[in-house]
Amino acid sequence: MRIVLFSSRQYDQDTFTEANAAFGFELHFQEAHLDADTAILARGFDVVCPFVNDALDAGVLEQLHQGGAKFIALRSAGFNHVDLAAAARLKLPVVRVPAYSPHAVAEHAVGMILALNRRLPRAVARTREGDFSLQGLLGFDLHGRTVGVVGTGMIGRTFARIMAGFGMRVLAYDPGPPAPELVALGAGYVPLDTLLANADVVSLHCPLVPATHHLINRHTLARMKRGAMLINTGRGGLVESNALIGALKSGQLGHLGLDVYEEESGLFFEDHSDLPLQDDVLARLLMFPNVIVTAHQAFFTREAMNEIARTTLDNVTAWRDGAPRNLVQPPE
Repeated sequence: MRIVLFSSRQYDQDTFTEANAAFGFELHFQEAHLDADTAILARGFDVVCPFVNDALDAGVLEQLHQGGAKFIALRSAGFNHVDLAAAARLKLPVVRVPAYSPHAVAEHAVGMILALNRRLPRAVARTREGDFSLQGLLGFDLHGRTVGVVGTGMIGRTFARIMAGFGMRVLAYDPGPPAPELVALGAGYVPLDTLLANADVVSLHCPLVPATHHLINRHTLARMKRGAMLINTGRGGLVESNALIGALKSGQLGHLGLDVYEEESGLFFEDHSDLPLQDDVLARLLMFPNVIVTAHQAFFTREAMNEIARTTLDNVTAWRDGAPRNLVQPPE
C-alpha cells in the first residue's frame, strides 16, 4: 500500500516513519501543498494524506481519482477543506483524525490567555532591554472571572475543566446536548448572545461548518462584554478577520489570541521572514500590543503528533481490511 503525504515537514517524516514500523506501508513525503498544480505528484499512489491547508476541491479530487487514488486519509480533525460531495461522487472515502490530544490545543489556549492577560511578550522584551518597570503591564485575576466556551467537544471540555481549576465561572454554548461533566463542574449552558455579553474571556472550540462560518463578526463582537478577550484555536473561518480591526481600535475587544486565521493557507507552516507580509489585515493585527498570533501550532506536541500518525495509519489499515472508521460523511 503506497501512501503520499502532502505538506509534510521533517517532524511529519519522523513521527510517521516511527509509527509505520508497526504497519509496514510504503510512505512518500512531499513538501508541496496539495492543489491543482501538484495533484499530479499523487499519481500512482493508493492513499493520499493531506494536511489542513491543502486544497481538496472537486478539481483536485478529480485529478487524484484519475491518478489512481482510492482513499483520502486526512491527518487532521478538520475537513472543511474537502469537497465531500465530489469525493462521494468519485467514490473516494475520506477519513480524519477526530481526536489526538485535546490537552495540546486546550493548554495552548490557556497559554495565550495568560500571555495576553499578563502582557508576557511585552514584559520579556522589556527586561531583555534592561527595562524592569511595570508600567503598562497590569493584568487581572482570572479567579472569579467568567470564561465562555463556544463548542464543548473534547477540546472544549478539556479547556473548560482547566479554566474551572483557575476558579473561573464557566459559561458554555453548544447546539448539542450539554456535557454532563461540565454541568457537574457548575458550568451553565446558555445561548450564544448571553455567553458573549457576560464572558470576560471567550474561547472558540467548535468546528468550521456553514452554520459557524464567521460566527464571530462585527455584530457578535459588538454584543461581547466591552474589553473582553477572544481566543481562537479552532478554525480561522470562525472569525471575520476584517471585523477585528475596528473592535480592537475602539477597545470593544480588549485582547485577541489567534492560533488560526481564515487566510492562513500558503502563509502558515512556512518561513516568510525574508519577504514582506502580503496580508494587510494580518499585518495590522500584528501591530496591536494586545494581540498574539501563533502559526497554527496549538496541536503541536509530541503526544499529539504521535497520535496523529498512529491514528492515520490505523485508518488506512481499517479501510484496507474492509472496515473503515473515522469516515467523514458527505452532506445530505
